[in-house]
Amino acid sequence: MSSKKIVNVEINGVSVQVEEGTTIRAAAEKIGVVIPTLCYMKDQLPDGSCRMCVVEVEGRRGLQIGCAAECYEGMRVSTHSPKVIEARKFVLELLLSKHVKKCFSCPQNSICKLQEYCMEYGVEESSFGSPTEELPIDTSNNFFDFDPNLCINCHTCSRVCGDLQGRKVISNNGRGYTASMGPAYYRTWDSTKCESCGNCVFNCPTGALSTKASKKYRDWSLKRVLTTCPHCATGCQMNLLVKNNKVVGVEPVNGPSNKGLLCVKGRFAYNFINHPDRLKYPLIKKNGVFERATWDEALDLIASKLKGIRDQYGPDAIAGFSCSRTVNEDNYVFQKMMRAGIGTNNVDQCARLCHSATVHGLAMTLGSGAMTNTITDITHTDVILLIGSNTTEAHPVIGTQIRQAAMRGTKIIVIDPRRIDLCDQAKIHLQIKPGTNIAILNAMMNYILSEGLEDKEYIANKTEGFEEFREILKDYKPEDIAKLCHVDAEDIKEAARMYATADKASIIYCLGVTEHSQGTEGVMSTSNLALMCGKIGREGCGVNPLRGQNNVQGACDMGCMPGDFPGYQKVANPDVLKKFEKAWGTKLNPKPGLMMTDVIPAAIKGDIKALYIMGEDPVVTDPDTNHLLKAINNLEFFAIQEIFMTETAKLADVVLPAVCYAEKEGTFSNTERRVQRVRKAVEPEGECKQDYEILCEIMTRMGYECHYDSAADIMDEIASLTPSFGGISHKRLDTGESIQWPCPSADHPGTPIMHVGKFSRGERALFYPAAYMPSKELPDDEYPFTLMTGRMLYHYNTRAMTGRTEGINKIAHSSYIELNPEDAARLGVADGDKVRVYSRRGELYTSARVTDKVSPRETFMTFHFPDGNANWVTIAATDNIAKIPDYKVCAINIEKA
Repeated sequence: MSSKKIVNVEINGVSVQVEEGTTIRAAAEKIGVVIPTLCYMKDQLPDGSCRMCVVEVEGRRGLQIGCAAECYEGMRVSTHSPKVIEARKFVLELLLSKHVKKCFSCPQNSICKLQEYCMEYGVEESSFGSPTEELPIDTSNNFFDFDPNLCINCHTCSRVCGDLQGRKVISNNGRGYTASMGPAYYRTWDSTKCESCGNCVFNCPTGALSTKASKKYRDWSLKRVLTTCPHCATGCQMNLLVKNNKVVGVEPVNGPSNKGLLCVKGRFAYNFINHPDRLKYPLIKKNGVFERATWDEALDLIASKLKGIRDQYGPDAIAGFSCSRTVNEDNYVFQKMMRAGIGTNNVDQCARLCHSATVHGLAMTLGSGAMTNTITDITHTDVILLIGSNTTEAHPVIGTQIRQAAMRGTKIIVIDPRRIDLCDQAKIHLQIKPGTNIAILNAMMNYILSEGLEDKEYIANKTEGFEEFREILKDYKPEDIAKLCHVDAEDIKEAARMYATADKASIIYCLGVTEHSQGTEGVMSTSNLALMCGKIGREGCGVNPLRGQNNVQGACDMGCMPGDFPGYQKVANPDVLKKFEKAWGTKLNPKPGLMMTDVIPAAIKGDIKALYIMGEDPVVTDPDTNHLLKAINNLEFFAIQEIFMTETAKLADVVLPAVCYAEKEGTFSNTERRVQRVRKAVEPEGECKQDYEILCEIMTRMGYECHYDSAADIMDEIASLTPSFGGISHKRLDTGESIQWPCPSADHPGTPIMHVGKFSRGERALFYPAAYMPSKELPDDEYPFTLMTGRMLYHYNTRAMTGRTEGINKIAHSSYIELNPEDAARLGVADGDKVRVYSRRGELYTSARVTDKVSPRETFMTFHFPDGNANWVTIAATDNIAKIPDYKVCAINIEKA
C-alpha cells in the first residue's frame, strides 16, 4: 500500500484525488480528460519536448507542461482554456514550418498524431512559412526509412533507443531550427550498431520513421490479429497486420513479458508465412523423386507402413519427434498418437538438445523443471547472475530488460567463456574456460561458506542434503579453481559476495549451462547456489532458465518426452497410467521410451525401423551430422509434416504440408510458464492441414479413432487430465488473461513465483553434490582448439523462418567462426578469410571473424547456416542423466583454406 500523501485537485471544474507527485496529465486521464501530447511515453520519465501538453494552472506564471508538472493540494487546472488552445496552435504552426506536407503519400496518413492535432485545432497552414527544400531520405536500413522532412524533434525515437532499448544510436543533431533527429554525427543507419528492432519506428508519432513494407498499405486497410511471437521463448505479444489474406507487417503489443518491445526477428521476420517456398501439397517419394499425391494416398501410405512395422517388430520399433515451434494443442495430440495410436513412449522433441538438463536437474532439486519467477520479476532486482546466456542475441527482449535493469542500478555478474554484449553493463565478467561451470559455482559457494554468508536459517528449515554437499565444496577453493577456469580468484570472491549479500538476486542461465556433458549437474549447481543463499520462492530471486524456442516449454509440458505424460506425470507410475488409459480408452505401454539422442544410435543399430517427425529439422540441428544421416538412411520408413522442404524433409519417404502459427488457433507456453494465445490471422494456401488434424487422421487409419472439433476442445482435454493446467482454457485466455502454471482450477490466478512456502517436491529442496568433471572431448595436439556453438541475433535455429526475410539475409547471410587475434595471427588468417574447420567427425568451410570475444584456443560458431553448419564437426557425446549433447565443448582444428 502506498504511503504517499493524497491531494485534492480540480481539473476543468472536476475534483479528483491523486497521490502527491502524480503528473497533471495522469490526473486528467483518471477523469477521462485527454491532454494532447506528441512525446509522452508510458512508464518513462517525461520529456516535455513537444509542448503540446501545456495547461493553465491557477496562480502559476505561464503555462505548465502537463506531462511533467506534478499535482499538489488545491491545484486548479484548465486543460483547454483559450490561452492553452492558442499556445497549442502556435506549437503546431512551428512544427508545420519545417514539416513537408505530403500526407497523401505518407504511410502514417490517418494515424499521424501531428495530422490528428492539426485537424482538431484547425491548423492547416503555418504563418511561419513552409520548408523551401527537402532533405534526403535515409533508406540505408534494411527494414525502415528515415525521412527528416517529417521529423518534429519530439525525441521519442532517441528515448526509445536509449532508455528502452539501451543502444543510444539516435540523438539530436545540430541546434535550433536546423536541428534534426537521427544517428549521432549525421551517420546513416547502416553505419551504426542499430539492431533494427523497429521499436523507434513503432513509437514515432509521424511518418519520419516508417517501415519499408508500410509504403504498400494504409492503416485503414488492415486487420489486426493479436498473437504470440513464434521465435524465441520470451513470449512477446504482437499484432499481425493482415491485408488480403497476407501478413504485411507486425507491431508490438504491451504484453506481460515484452512490455511493448520486439526484436528484429519478431518485428520483421514474418515473410515466411506467405513465402512461395511453403509446402502446399502432400508428396510421396517414388524412385528417389517426390511426386504430388492426394491426402488419402499419403495418409493411407503412412498408416499402412507404421502399422506394418508395428505388427512385425512391435510398437517400440517406431519413434516420433514432436515440434517446439507449434502450439501446445498439436504437441498434446502428437504424444497421444505415439502412445494411444501406435503404442510406444518413444516420443521426444528438441528440448532433449537444449533444456532437458533443466527439466531433469531442477525437478530433482526443487521438484519442477521450469523457471521459478517472472521475466519482470527477475529484472527488477539488486543483482543478476547471468551464466551461460548470451541474452541480447538469443532472447533479445529479455536482454533489453537486463540492460534497463543495469541502467536502474542492478549489478550484473556475467559468467561466460565469451565476451558477450552484456559484459559492457556487467560489474564482473568471469570469462571461464568452456565446460567449467560447476567448478566456478562450487568455488563461489566455497567462499560463501568460508565467509559465513550463507542463509543458515533457510538451509536448516527448507533444505536437505546440505552436510553431504558441504563436504565436496572443500575441494573448490577459489585460488585453485581460478587456475582451472582461467579467471582471477578475487573476481570469484567478489562475485560470490555480491550475490550472497544482495537482498534480492536472480540467477539467469541458458544453453551455456545445459549443453554440456555435465549439463544436468550444472543446472543443479545453480539451484545449490540459490538455496545456499535463501534466494528461492521470493520476488527478484530464483533460478531462471531461459528456454530456447517459442514453445519448447509447452512441448515438455504436453508430455512430448519418453518418460512423461502431460504435466510431467510419470509413465512409470501405475496410477497415472490407469488415468490416461481410462481417458483415452485404450491399453498403454508402461515402459518409458527412448530419448531423442538414444533413438539415433538405435536406428543405426536397426532397432528403430520407422521415424515420424512433426516440424523438426535434426539434420541441421543435431550434433555430428554424419552420425544422424547414417541413422535416417537406415530406417525402413520415414515421414514428416512440415511447412518447408527442410534438409530433413528432403530425406523423408512422405512429406505432409502443415499450417504455420499464423494459420492456426492454440497456445504457446513461454519461458516463464506463461500460457498465451496464438490466433489464426490468415487462411493457408494450397492443401495444408492443421497439425492435429493430420495426426488424428493417421491415428484413425491405424485403428484408433480420434477427432477434435477445435484446438479449444483439445485444451479442455489437456486441462481435464493435467493438474497444472486444470484452470486453463481458451475461453479464459481470450478474456485477456495470460496464466502461469501451475493453475489447478478455473478460479486460480496462476503461479508467478514457484516454491513459495514449500517446494514442488515437498517441504524441503535438495542440495545435490555436483562435482566438476572435464568435458568428454578436450583439445590436444591434433585438435588444439575448443569449439562452442550458439545463436546470433538475426536468425533462429535452422533459418527456415528467419531465412525467408530478405533484410535479415542482407545482414547475416553466411556462417563464420570467431577466432582470437592471437590464433588468427599464428594461422596466418585475416578477418574474412576462408578457413577449413575439421574434427574427428567431419569438416566444413566458413569465414574467419577475428575478435577478442573469444579467448586464445577457443572458437565459436552458430548452427544457423546449411553452408558451414557447425554440426558437421560437433560431438554426439551426451550428459549421463538427461542425455543432452555437449554442443559447447568439442575439439577441432583450423587451417586457412
